[in-house]
Amino acid sequence: MSIINRIIIFIISIFIFSTTFVSAEELKKIGKFKDWETLVLIKDNVLTCFAQTKPVLQSPKVNKREARLFVSFRPSDKVIDEISTTSGYEFNIQNRILATSGKKKYEFDIAQDSFAWIKSNKVEKKMIKTMKKGSRIMITGYNKSGSQTIDHYSLLGFTKAYNTAKKSCI
Repeated sequence: MSIINRIIIFIISIFIFSTTFVSAEELKKIGKFKDWETLVLIKDNVLTCFAQTKPVLQSPKVNKREARLFVSFRPSDKVIDEISTTSGYEFNIQNRILATSGKKKYEFDIAQDSFAWIKSNKVEKKMIKTMKKGSRIMITGYNKSGSQTIDHYSLLGFTKAYNTAKKSCI
């Protein structure tokens, strides 16, 4: 199974188990830090830690979507500082998916179904530095019909949620 398929399955599992019951997996909420929270997922004795948040504002306002922004750690796969997002719909891969905070822009260069990732860990580290300093980050994406969406995420509590996730897994 490719790494992207494993990541997609992992993130889908997080959504399902964070909103419903946990069966053979254990999902623990470690802390809530203003607009961010830290969770730890243990599945088959494999540890995954992540900080996540929901948008504080979505455009267009008419369709509420289950959008999220994540920073994940999976020590068994040697994954640190993995940034991913979902806008709650299947992305149109003909258009760019961008994160913007102030004058800084970061492109999510891997998109599959309703999830997107940044390929370069170096770029992810730069984006995390931006997120630690900023107050808001916006994710712009396009659905299958080509309509643009913008999800505004607060960065209040990001640094504490990030540090807690990292400490929980490393």
